[in-house]
Amino acid sequence: MLMGNCLLLFLWCLLDKSFVSPLHSSSQSRMGKEQHRNLMAHRKHGMMGVHRVKRGWVWNQFFVLEEYMGSDPQYVGKLHSDLDKGDSMVKYTLSGEGVGSIFTIEPSTGDIHALRSLDREEKPYYTLRAQAVDVLTGRPLEPESEFIIKVQDINDNEPRFLEGPYSATVPEMSPVGTYVTQITATDADDPTYGNSARIVYSILHGQPYFSVDPKTGIIRVALPNMDREVKEMYQVVIQAKDMGGQLGGLAGTTTINITLRDVNDNPPRFSKSIFHLRVPESSPVGSSVGRVKAHDLDSGKNAEVEYSIVPGDGGSMFDIYSNKNTQEGTVILKKRLDYETRKAYTFKVEASNAALDHRFLHLGPFKDTATVKVNVLDVEEPPVFSRLSYRMETYEDTPVGIIVGAVTAEDLDVGNSPVRYSVEWRKDSENCFDIDPVEGTLSVSEALDRERNTEHNVTVVATKVNNPLLSSKVTVTIKVLDVNEFPPELAFVYETFVCENAKVGQVIQIISATDRDMPAVEHRFYFKSPSQTRNRNFTIRDYGNNTAGVVTRRGGFRRLEQSMYLVPVVVEDGGYPIRSSTGTVSVRVCTCDTDGSLFSCNAEAVFFPMGLSTGALMAILLCIVILLVMVVLYMGLRKHKKKDTLMSSKEDIRDNVIHYDDEGGGEEDTQAFDIGTLRNPKGIKETAQLQKIRSEDEPNQASVCMANEDSEDIRAYIHHCLLENSTPPYDSLVTYAYEGEGSVAASLSSIESWVLEPKEEYRNLCDWGPRFKTLAGIFKEHECKDTEKTENEAHTEALNDRLD
Repeated sequence: MLMGNCLLLFLWCLLDKSFVSPLHSSSQSRMGKEQHRNLMAHRKHGMMGVHRVKRGWVWNQFFVLEEYMGSDPQYVGKLHSDLDKGDSMVKYTLSGEGVGSIFTIEPSTGDIHALRSLDREEKPYYTLRAQAVDVLTGRPLEPESEFIIKVQDINDNEPRFLEGPYSATVPEMSPVGTYVTQITATDADDPTYGNSARIVYSILHGQPYFSVDPKTGIIRVALPNMDREVKEMYQVVIQAKDMGGQLGGLAGTTTINITLRDVNDNPPRFSKSIFHLRVPESSPVGSSVGRVKAHDLDSGKNAEVEYSIVPGDGGSMFDIYSNKNTQEGTVILKKRLDYETRKAYTFKVEASNAALDHRFLHLGPFKDTATVKVNVLDVEEPPVFSRLSYRMETYEDTPVGIIVGAVTAEDLDVGNSPVRYSVEWRKDSENCFDIDPVEGTLSVSEALDRERNTEHNVTVVATKVNNPLLSSKVTVTIKVLDVNEFPPELAFVYETFVCENAKVGQVIQIISATDRDMPAVEHRFYFKSPSQTRNRNFTIRDYGNNTAGVVTRRGGFRRLEQSMYLVPVVVEDGGYPIRSSTGTVSVRVCTCDTDGSLFSCNAEAVFFPMGLSTGALMAILLCIVILLVMVVLYMGLRKHKKKDTLMSSKEDIRDNVIHYDDEGGGEEDTQAFDIGTLRNPKGIKETAQLQKIRSEDEPNQASVCMANEDSEDIRAYIHHCLLENSTPPYDSLVTYAYEGEGSVAASLSSIESWVLEPKEEYRNLCDWGPRFKTLAGIFKEHECKDTEKTENEAHTEALNDRLD
């Protein structure tokens, strides 16, 4: 092969005309001779290099064979110039890559040799520069020329799989030709030269399951219906060979691990057709009874099995849970078991795949069934009551020892042990009932009171005689029924009023009743007047809705004749036996306006018309008192601003004055007072002027306010007071100048009668209200008498003057 390569290299060099000694035409020879002559002439005259000389030797590139194994340096080629006449006057030089270490040149002949073996894969070519130099002068005969030495490739590198070994997966049961993976080998040889890098793929190991494409390296399935459950892993060896697979080519191999990916092509299957399970009858609901399992040859999600109970006779007592981790089915108790009722259950369980592959449904149903038999184990249990709870009723007046009801419990086990009863004693509650330990009858042990406790909860314990450790409890609720033992009563202490001008049939008060008894249904009350007495003034009208009204039977009540009436009311309930009581409604007679509004009545008639509570009445009274105090203070301040005090003078040196500055204080008021006030002429004068102005502004009010209901005693008393001495006492003075600063009537004292004229005072009495009408009339009458007396005296004096 080496000889063949060398022959090809030689022929190529001849064709390329760039080997060691290029052929020159005759014209080129002549040009060389001329250039030599010129060169010699230049040498003689010493003018070398002044003019450019045309190069007389040409080449493109040299070739050197890689991996040369000879003992002598490998001959590469020869450099020659037309100026070289063979007289050893021309020297050849070489420079560039690898000169001296790889390449060398014979200066006189121009022969180039490679000193060591070269590798094209390491460096494919070298760039060098050559020049012909005159030996004597050392000057270049021609310009420097560049050429390439190319390393000639040989097939010295085998194909390699850089990414191997490989792994791939393919679904099981794939058809022939299914793509698996693709592999690629690389060759370091020159792909442009010969077949050194032309690779062909073949399979060495892995047939007949897989195949490989010789050119592309694509691996495909070669055998149909490969089952993962039979064999899951396959190892395939692939070879890559250069030189197009011919003899003498180099080869490389790699391994591909191919795994069959699972598909759901296998249904679940039970390992046996019947599963026997056992469970104690005392097992609680939700507990595990046992496990069943169906095996699936698939893996992952394709092997997930769902379990279900086929509807049937015994399936209603159980349920099944699918465990995705263990792929087991856990049978769970759905209802309580009773060995005495049923000792065994039989039902079917179905196992199926959750995810189905429709490509394989033609293989058959992907599910399986098995029979489960559950045997119930007998367990000794406590007695069982006939009910979950008991409710009983008894009347509150039931005597002690009377039976109110009974409970029943029995032992359902095979031994059928006798049962004993007891009442669970509680410290924090009343224990009003006993139980017969054999019969289970409950009886009253203490007196019952529905008003105190309407319901009793008793816990009864049933215990087996054969095994006292086994017991059960039940709650008995005993409702205490009401007995009509309390009579009804009026809801409030009713105190109302009736107007003097009330009419016949007028409702003056609505009444209701209460009862301490608590009947099963709501209360029903009946109201009426006592049958043994006949009330001519009032009657009771029952409205039929547990309320009644106090109604007048006549009109024209007189407060002066009788200010209060007591109206008896009989209240009956609807219980058995009927209970009744008699209450009293207080009715006061009051003066009212024409529209029925209260005008005058005592305190009780005003504040207790509708049976208000004591707190509410006290609040109302307190509000009224506060309002009255405010009004009195306000009026006192106004009066204080309108008049000047008479107590400003200190001229009198008398010891003290006892005065009554408050309305109602009387003679008990001994507060000291300056006597100089009574002797203040300025105060007297201003007060007289003020009274005169009031008299002039209101000339007609005195006549309007005169009262026709005068009292002779009051007139005599006032007249006596007006005729008192006009000189004040020296030692002590009882003054009525002010009856309290808050009095709307001001002062009625006779002390000022000597200072102020009565005729100026009575005109303001009409402003004080109806209570002073009589007093205003007395002053009016006194004024008339004084006027008549003055006129008579004036008339007498006139007559005397005429007579004189």
